[in-house]
Amino acid sequence: MPYTREEKDWLEREWAFRAWGRAGLLSTDDYRQVLAWEAGGVPMDLVVSALNAFFDRRETRAKPRTFVALKHLDRDVAKAVKLRESILRAGPELDAGRGWAQVKAPLRDDPAAKAAFEAWQRLRAAMPSPESAGYLTHHDREREARAALLALAEAALGPHAEALRAELRQRLEASDMKEGGLVWKRAWNHHWARLVAAAWDLPMEGA
Repeated sequence: MPYTREEKDWLEREWAFRAWGRAGLLSTDDYRQVLAWEAGGVPMDLVVSALNAFFDRRETRAKPRTFVALKHLDRDVAKAVKLRESILRAGPELDAGRGWAQVKAPLRDDPAAKAAFEAWQRLRAAMPSPESAGYLTHHDREREARAALLALAEAALGPHAEALRAELRQRLEASDMKEGGLVWKRAWNHHWARLVAAAWDLPMEGA
């Protein structure tokens, strides 16, 4: 399917941003590369994802190459395409339970908790592009599934949960946060989820 004008604009904006302000209009060679991806049916969200992966890797190098072109993304685009194809082949059951074996008992042996983990993992694997019309709805469903999993993990802590709450409250107060305020609530939700996950060795990195 041909790229829309909006998709091409998206790529050019991302390119200009990550390439330190390079002009939005790409070179002739860049344009040919876009045409090649377009002819190959590569979704634009995969191209943009590959672009960001390329520049993230480039920023870690002591002496990155000074000249960059879209053709330099081709390897990252190919990897992204293969990953997407493997996800589609695997369907909604894609490694949904991967990582559960590391979870500590007794939570690991709770079938409801395992089902909640797998449901959340499936939603994460199927997350559409942020530019997609259904992204926000899917994102809300993924956050709800994550919250459901954390609620089960928190309940399984029993009396130990109160000790963790006291520890977290002390740490936030030491940071001069006002209890009940917006910053407090955001910090509490973030750190509490991390504490609960760490208590059970729940694999929630980057989530």
